[in-house]
Amino acid sequence: MAGLVLVAIGCTGGKGMSESRGAPLAPCPSSPNCVSSQAADAAHRVEPLALRAPATDVWPELTRAVASMPRTRIVAEQPGYLRAEATSLLFRFVDDLELALAADGRRLDVRSASRIGYSDLGANRKRVEALRTALRKAGVVE
Repeated sequence: MAGLVLVAIGCTGGKGMSESRGAPLAPCPSSPNCVSSQAADAAHRVEPLALRAPATDVWPELTRAVASMPRTRIVAEQPGYLRAEATSLLFRFVDDLELALAADGRRLDVRSASRIGYSDLGANRKRVEALRTALRKAGVVE
């Protein structure tokens, strides 16, 4: 029986993160410490990243931009999916940043969420917009 429990836990994919191309990202909780391009409500919604080039051309710029963000490290990457962890400077809180290539291949869906706490004082929204700005400067997103 214990083996079955371990197998079931191992199949959940960790923190509820989606790791397949075109699949929905985990929904934001009701707390204001998460933003997602797949959220329906304005409080959590950010626009997806519209690609100006084929995803194969955008991906190297994306990984470079994420890796260059302060206190951020890429922890999972596979075709069409990237997950990074961003650690806050003062209290060392960890936020998760996810990017998933949409099934149509023309946009990246994005989700940034705090693992703990209620409010993030806008940190996740700022992170997504800083990434958008970096990718616009690189000329790979609109």
